[in-house]
Amino acid sequence: MNLRRDVFQAIADPTRRAILLLVASQSMTAGAIAANFDTARPTVSKHLQILTECELLKKEQQGREIRFYLNPQGLKTVAEFIEPFRKMWDDRFNKLEDVMKNHKLKN
Repeated sequence: MNLRRDVFQAIADPTRRAILLLVASQSMTAGAIAANFDTARPTVSKHLQILTECELLKKEQQGREIRFYLNPQGLKTVAEFIEPFRKMWDDRFNKLEDVMKNHKLKN
């Protein structure tokens, strides 16, 4: 059975999250990415394949090199999932702040 990879599977792995952070600032080749990890290059290549399949990374041929770069649109699924939780915590912290201000005024 061939399961479709999704963004959440991709970001579940700490190495893949580290790769995303690396390429967030600049595009990089697979070799340059692999040089940042203490693992075999084929292992990093597999991570790059997963991130590309999930559309978190895009790759572009530049001459003989293939450069990987972040696809911010791919992170949209994660952002949309997290947004309700962010709003919930913002509301809770705002309420806590109000309680703390009222408590301070009473003292």
